[in-house]
Formats: sequence, C-alpha cells, structure tokens
Amino acid sequence: MSSLKSLSKAELEQRLQTLRQQYLAYQAQNLQLDMSRGKPGVQQLDLSLEMLECVNPRDSYTAANGFDARNYGVLDGLPEVKALFADILGVTPDQVIVGGNSSLNMMFDYIATCYSKGVCGHTPWCQQGTVKFLCPVPGYDRHFAVTEFFGIQMIPVKMTPYGPKMEEIEELVKDPAVKGMWCVPMYSNPDGITYSDETVRRLAALKPAAPDFRIIWDNAYCLHHLEDEGDVLLNIYPELVKNDNEDMVVMFTSTSKISFPGSGVAALAASPANVADVKKRMTIQTIGHDKLNMLRHIRFFGDIEGVKRHMKLHAAVLRPRFRVVLDTLESQLANLDIAHWHQPRGGYFVSVNVMDGCAKRTVQLLKEAGVVMTGAGATYPYGNDPKDSNIRIAPSYPAVEELAVAMELFCLCVELACVEKLLAE
Repeated sequence: MSSLKSLSKAELEQRLQTLRQQYLAYQAQNLQLDMSRGKPGVQQLDLSLEMLECVNPRDSYTAANGFDARNYGVLDGLPEVKALFADILGVTPDQVIVGGNSSLNMMFDYIATCYSKGVCGHTPWCQQGTVKFLCPVPGYDRHFAVTEFFGIQMIPVKMTPYGPKMEEIEELVKDPAVKGMWCVPMYSNPDGITYSDETVRRLAALKPAAPDFRIIWDNAYCLHHLEDEGDVLLNIYPELVKNDNEDMVVMFTSTSKISFPGSGVAALAASPANVADVKKRMTIQTIGHDKLNMLRHIRFFGDIEGVKRHMKLHAAVLRPRFRVVLDTLESQLANLDIAHWHQPRGGYFVSVNVMDGCAKRTVQLLKEAGVVMTGAGATYPYGNDPKDSNIRIAPSYPAVEELAVAMELFCLCVELACVEKLLAE
C-alpha cells in the first residue's frame, strides 16, 4: 500500500472498516503479552544459572585480598570486582565503587546527596532555589522519575542520530541553575543510538556556569551488542582530563542484564574527588554491599573477556527478537508514511515514532487487545510527549512466536490509530 496520507476520504473509510475487522479478530484471541519493560527473557536468565554454584559450602569464601566475603567490610567492593568494572568502564580500579544490585539505586543516592548535602563541598542543590536538569529525549523514564522526585526542573534536549543536540546543551549550561544532565551514551534508551566521538568530545569540553554541574553517564548497555561487531563508544574520561573537567562526569553501569536483573552487581566510576565524596556518604549509609554476590560474579565471569563471551550468548537470544520487530515494521509500515524508527545495533529497545497525535491511541488499542506497552509519553519528562508520537518497544521478554503476533498487532494498531486521525482532520 502507498502512503495513507494520499488516500481519499472514501478510501480511508474503507480501510478503517477492514482494520477494525482485523482488530476484532485479534481481540477475540484473548492475548496476554508484555512488551512494557526491557526484562531479559527466561532463555537469557538460564545463561547464568551456573553462577549460583560458584560460591557454596565446598568452596573458599576468600577474595583476592584475603578478605572473608561473608563478613562486614570492604566498603567500595572486592578488589577483583573493582578491576572488572574498571575494564568495562575504561578507568582505573581506584576510581570504582561497587554497589548492590541496582545502578538506578546508586544514581538515586547520588542525586539525593547532591540535593541534600551538596557535591564535593558545594552548597546543596536544595538551598540554591530553582534547580534544572538536561534530559535528552526520548529518554529513560526512570531517570526522569528520579529528578521529578526531588522537584528538579527537567529541560528536554532533542536527540539526533549522533547523540543529544550539542548546540542546545552548550547554550543551556550557561545557566548556573542547570546542575546536570542524564546520558545513556551507548545504545540509548529507547532509540538505540551510540554517541558519536564528536558528541563525547563536546560533552567533555563543556564549561557549565554551575561549578557543581554533573553529567550522569548511565552506561547501562556498554556490552550489549546484537552483532559480533557492535558500536564503539569513545571513552569520555581521558577527554575530561584533557579539558580539566574530570569531576564533571559520574559513570554508572551494572550486570543487571548480563547476569540476573534482580541479583546483579552495580558500580559507579568517577574522578578521585568524586569517589572520595561518595565514599564519605557511604561510610554512614552501609558497612558494605553483598560481597558473596560479587564473589559469585567474578568466579563465573573471570574477567572482561569472560563477560564478552557471555554477552555473545545473550546476543544470540536477542537477535531473532529484534529481527522480528524490525522486519515486521518494515513489511507493514515502511510504505505507509505514518511511522519511522532507528535500527539499533545493540541495547534493549526499538523506538518507533508514529504520526503526530497517534501514540496514546495506539498504546490504548494494544492494551485493549491484550498487549501491554510502556505508556505513551513515558520517554519524555513528566510523561509529556509534545507530539504524542513516540512508542518504546521492548522485544526481550516474549517468546519469538508471541512477539511475532504482538508486532503484527502493533502495526495494525498504528495504522488504525493513524487512519482514525486522518479521518478526523
């Protein structure tokens, strides 16, 4: 079929009747499918089952530094696990703090400290009046929820194929009320975009008016390639050092989608000054995180090469799912002139932009037919997508056969919503 926008009203009305009949047939199937979150599927979870046997009563509980991992202590994590995350993030082990199972929790704690106590001796954000944060859009809804929780004003910044629009950022950071920025620099959530070298260098060279400005560098998908040769992200830390900006970025990552989402290991990496500042808070907050879990992970993976080998197994599970999503979008929507999407080379999502004003209606139709999606607008601050166009697809959790059905229905609902909109104009 050619562009829907070229059809006459009579042709659109005829098409609407056909689509509604097809939609009712799907409703009659009583589907119960979930594409709302980027949860690993059962096949992926099974890949790490042997990890559960890596620490047991027959083994030593001793870490590389001779520490008994069953006991209190080692505030910033076992040395061998710090070294592993240092290799993943491109820093030195002394720049790493290993946390619990959630990088989101570590990010929340970091923002909470900046807000209530200040960062590296600066005045707490809560005492500085209006505080603003830059938010590349579409972006990660949980990032936006953290900033909204603290009453921080969010400023959307448009994403481009190379990362966030740097001209906007370079102008916005001239405002001293702008205290930070969220970034998912590799296979961004939800677009799957990896920041270009130029974008990374321009971010590292920023000269914000606020001395306590911090970029939250959430490198959640740094190892999540779909193909053998994935994207390459320029290491931002050496660029920060070149620009005398090493304190400006705080990096986060975790094994949540590498081992077990609820029982992974998270880490923070930053400059020596930032690390010392975080550890000062941690001495009050905890006596140390789960070192037995750290030990399980390092014994299972060994080193970064072991992690990379493991991620190839994940890619083999995910590739067919992403192929179903992208092939169905191409076959069903490419010629209709009502949707466009980025083809990611890694990460966990496919971001689809439908005709303006149709995202909420599409998600509603899917829900009423038994397919749960992330809410339309969730990829924008305050849940407000000004164009009502962006929908995030998470292909990882359903079985391939279920995903194929869900995607056929997805495309049907997109077309149905768009035809309704065109007839209403």
